[in-house]
Amino acid sequence: MVRYQCSWIPMYRSQGMGWIFNMCNFLRERQASNISTSKQVAALPQNGGKFKVLRRNIGISAMHVALLPNDKLIIFDRTDFGLSNISLPAGRCRDDLNEQAVKHDCSAHSIEFNPKTHSVRPLTVLTDTWCSSGVVSADGVLIQTGGFNDGDHSVRYFSPCDTCDWEEIKNGLILKRWYASNALLPDGRIIVVGGRARFDYEFIPKASVYDLPFLRQTKDSSENNLYPFLHLLPDGNLFVFANTKSIVLDFKTNKVVREFPEIPGNAARNYPSSGSSVLLPLLLNNSEDINGIKAEIMICGGAEPSSNSKAMKGEFLPADDTCGRLVVTEKSPEWEMERMPMSRVMGDMVLLPTGDILIINGAGKGTAGWCMGREPVLHPVLYSPENKMFKVMDPTTIPRLYHSTAHLLSDGRVMVGGSNPNIKYEFSGVLFPTELSLEAYSPPYLFRGGRPRIVMVEPGLELRHGQRITLGFKVERGGGDKEVKVTMVVPGFTTHSFTMNQRVLVLKVVAVNKISGESYAVDAFVPAAAVVAPPGYYLLHVVHGGVPSRGKWVKIK
Repeated sequence: MVRYQCSWIPMYRSQGMGWIFNMCNFLRERQASNISTSKQVAALPQNGGKFKVLRRNIGISAMHVALLPNDKLIIFDRTDFGLSNISLPAGRCRDDLNEQAVKHDCSAHSIEFNPKTHSVRPLTVLTDTWCSSGVVSADGVLIQTGGFNDGDHSVRYFSPCDTCDWEEIKNGLILKRWYASNALLPDGRIIVVGGRARFDYEFIPKASVYDLPFLRQTKDSSENNLYPFLHLLPDGNLFVFANTKSIVLDFKTNKVVREFPEIPGNAARNYPSSGSSVLLPLLLNNSEDINGIKAEIMICGGAEPSSNSKAMKGEFLPADDTCGRLVVTEKSPEWEMERMPMSRVMGDMVLLPTGDILIINGAGKGTAGWCMGREPVLHPVLYSPENKMFKVMDPTTIPRLYHSTAHLLSDGRVMVGGSNPNIKYEFSGVLFPTELSLEAYSPPYLFRGGRPRIVMVEPGLELRHGQRITLGFKVERGGGDKEVKVTMVVPGFTTHSFTMNQRVLVLKVVAVNKISGESYAVDAFVPAAAVVAPPGYYLLHVVHGGVPSRGKWVKIK
């Protein structure tokens, strides 16, 4: 017999958090051979891609991730589980009398990771970042908001430099934010929407709080409206999705200007039912007219609204296997539903520089939460928005469940990390041990050959809206002449199955010229307006025959 135990922590009773912690308030005894731990998909076609472990132990579990313009990943976890597996440098410690785990803590709960060298630099967070949110600002600074306990009003800043560390304003938010979502706006402000027991939104820099009754209306008995999906639309308004419903919010006038039909089916889509969502790539066919840009939202996976409460009692319902697409710029849009090759909850949707979507991580049963997921889905799925086709990729061997992440790197790989469905770090005696490893997933396009390499950007790496630019690139020997696209990508900020502010823009290409041999030049237009491309940093890619170049960081001023 094998005993799996999830511990109850009495100190959380006073915080009104029973719905999260009750799932770990029981003991289970089962024959080890009877425990279902992986989704059976061997009969499905495998179409490539490759996982490679970058580092077995980065010291923390990758719950929150952002890629900064210096090509470093900022990764952090939470402070309220005890000690991590990496120490702060030079004998530094964090003393916090409000901390509910370790008040004198000399371990790090955040790191900087270099994907090129695989090196780790420990960083210092001062208050609890558990289930917080973030966005990379127009200046390339990671701005990170909220969390739990003494971190629920905090705004944290991390600048991209070799010696920088976290800076913090403990009262940077007007109201506490836990499980909220963020988006970068055209004027450079950041909007912070929702959170647990929060039915409103506010901005950074701090100004006022605005009521959003929609969030109250979408809350059910398991909540299922946390970490609402936010997408900036090309008309400058904000698409907001929670549970099964969606609206367009004009945050300038603080009015809801559109309501959409509910997404069909029996699934809730937000935390803790935890589907995922992307704004499909914006095709910019005209450099001047933004009114004709089609904006389409895609939402995949999730779980029945009752899955959370049933998982608390030991019953793990199958996750949802549907995706919905909604063209929000149409006059009377309706959801178009598709079926994934497998059910998935807690999956991550990653926009690739080609415009395709990688769906990765997650479970086939249960919901988000400690001890609440079963049947890890080890196979990623690649989806083509243009062809509306799913392809099953080769699997990983590492389960990535609750508190896992996936994030695009500048070279076109996807960093995959995290997974800690336990209240604290547990490496043995539990069904799914805590993962401190990082993997890189290489999509099939990295094995096709004929990869382009950007050698020149004219007039430079600082761009302005509506500007015509020329990219010089070379193609690997034998690549030949193929279709050329130019894309600009915002990698975003990833946590809890949603990458906030993720964005792919397919630029208008006006000329492609072969210079000589393997050298080419392509002329394209930078997006014409900040509502389409907010000021900030982007990864600029040439896509040649479906194969993307390494991204080059550019800044729209």
